[in-house]
Amino acid sequence: MSMQWFRQNLLKKGKGKQRKNYFLFLLTFSLILLTFLMPAVADTARHYTELKFPPLPEIQVPPYTRYQMDNGMIVYLMEDHELPLVSGTAMIRTGARLEPENEVGLATLVGEVLRTGGTAKHSSDELNQLLEQRAASVESSIVSTAGSADFTTLSEDLKDVFSLFAEVIQEPIFAQEKLDLAKTQQRGEIARRNDDPGGIASREFEKLVYGNNSPYARTVEYATLDNISRDDLIGFYQKYFHPKNMILGIVGDFDSKAMRQMIQEKFGNWKPKGTAQTPPIPGAEQAKRGGVYLVNQPQLTQSNIVMGHLGGQLNSPDYAALSVLNGVLNGFGGRLFNEVRSRQGLAYTVYGYWGAQYDYPGVFLAGGQTRSDATVPFIKGVLSEIERIRTNPVTPAELSYAKESELNSFVFKFQDPSQTLSRLMRYEYYGYPKDFIFRYQRDVEATTIEDIQRVAEKYLQPENIVTLVVGNAAAIQPPLTSITPNVTSIDIAIPGASKNS
Repeated sequence: MSMQWFRQNLLKKGKGKQRKNYFLFLLTFSLILLTFLMPAVADTARHYTELKFPPLPEIQVPPYTRYQMDNGMIVYLMEDHELPLVSGTAMIRTGARLEPENEVGLATLVGEVLRTGGTAKHSSDELNQLLEQRAASVESSIVSTAGSADFTTLSEDLKDVFSLFAEVIQEPIFAQEKLDLAKTQQRGEIARRNDDPGGIASREFEKLVYGNNSPYARTVEYATLDNISRDDLIGFYQKYFHPKNMILGIVGDFDSKAMRQMIQEKFGNWKPKGTAQTPPIPGAEQAKRGGVYLVNQPQLTQSNIVMGHLGGQLNSPDYAALSVLNGVLNGFGGRLFNEVRSRQGLAYTVYGYWGAQYDYPGVFLAGGQTRSDATVPFIKGVLSEIERIRTNPVTPAELSYAKESELNSFVFKFQDPSQTLSRLMRYEYYGYPKDFIFRYQRDVEATTIEDIQRVAEKYLQPENIVTLVVGNAAAIQPPLTSITPNVTSIDIAIPGASKNS
């Protein structure tokens, strides 16, 4: 409808009240239109350097309670009444790095069948049905350095769901049919593991750095799966699942007094068979030092490249400075992106960062993806930037950008109480100080150009960099031998594939 239509239809009915209505309408319409146009007229485009932002908010740790039960279990409670939800996580001191070398895959199976295998009171199907009726979940898993069990529920269903959660942790039966199903799924993953070039690169690089037999690089095989029985799952569970080996954290819409009573009822009388074991943490050393390695994949039109060497731990006094160094190398404003990708046009993706783990050395990792004929220039370009950051001080602008980026992203890791609680639990699990959050933040703020220069020279070791390429050897021109005359081929054939696939 147009203004002309309103005017004609209102005025043709005569003067007086109809004409008055027309003018009131016109005045209202004009005021609304002016309201929408005023910001557009008043504001003019400004350069991004003129934009002003408020200072970063301080990280606030919400109030929480930590206590230890008589049986040794540690509990964290953090109330959050914003939504009618409750979630919890149990961290168990175990991990795939503790499984026997001839039973690789055991810990993963324990973590999966702990939940899927049912409990002494409820079968797997009954658990699924009870949880689905309440729109709740209970899950479990074991990764390299820890085990975990989690639950989420509406606060009105907390009592029922927490009871099921406690059952899964304390009374699993590891049903044989669920173990068989999990092993079949694992065999399927083994059969498909060479379908993804990126997965090949990550897996084989870890073997080069840590060694084939390292607990941080071992891979599950058909033979190791065949060695695993239900009794092995029960034995692994009984060895590590104890109250003394567990940290329980609960966050959400609950009353702490009532929650403590519920935890006492469900876990206070937990008396597992045997005694809790906490074996020494396996160490890590670099297996291969230097060298170029190739996984030939003739079907590929591009190369996946991973380069690096052994890294460090988060509790290193230099970790904050190394994180700022990562910001100089990485990201859209980093040197690798600006030089290797943007200026030289040698990469689809490119990265380089110092990696650290909580209680064993991580890896310094660099690499990316590029077309086959750019593989060698890409490798040389990345190595050149690593050497440049070791020998040439970063600029004040680079330092400022990297520090601001790290501090900005760090704040967003504490957006809600569950994130903060998870971090507090991890610090306790790995023996870190409670104020590690604030130490790290202060250390990043205090990092100088001289700090970046010092840690780059100390920790980045070009002579130890292992270079792995997953790509089409025939299409890589110039060839990898233009970097070094000795290029080692890696065989990724799956042992026993013909028999089991």
